Amino acid sequence: MNTLSYGLLSLLSHSPLSGYDLMLKIQPFWPAKHSQIYPLLSSMEKEEQVSFELVAQSDKPDKKVYTITSRGLASLREWLAEPASDPVLRDELMLKAYCVSAVDPEVARPLFRHRLEFYEAKVVRVEEKIASIRRDAGLSESESPDYRSARFGAFILLNKALMASRTNIEWCRWVLGLIPVDAVETKEER
Repeated sequence: MNTLSYGLLSLLSHSPLSGYDLMLKIQPFWPAKHSQIYPLLSSMEKEEQVSFELVAQSDKPDKKVYTITSRGLASLREWLAEPASDPVLRDELMLKAYCVSAVDPEVARPLFRHRLEFYEAKVVRVEEKIASIRRDAGLSESESPDYRSARFGAFILLNKALMASRTNIEWCRWVLGLIPVDAVETKEER
């Protein structure tokens, strides 16, 4: 099985999901298209890693809702015990940042302003999700879900996203402070 297969098992270890729901839920962790997910689910079903229930829908075709099997859970536990591979980062802005001095500052500054705005908005979204987890679990602002809680994984990943976003905000502001301000640019644009 490949990493995406284990990712699907990971999501199914929390709750049964349709192929479409799996595709949506895996996106923050691992970019995958339905053309990858559905054949994997079929293969995993043949290997008895997952099972499915056919759910009738009146206005749409019937859908398959997948559940992890005991064999799938055993495979997931084996995979969890293995060291994770090195992280992969693909960010177009990093390529542009490497050669940004090839363009005028008025071209460069918007690249970093847009990224700054992206991360500022992401901080708000992530903070709301963290607050929701705490609220749903009846926790205070300083408490974390118990390690055995189904919310624990999402909680630590959201906090990683929050920390990374805050660091990226700091970096964007720092870069913007280094790029010369064009004489035509107004204070509001900075």
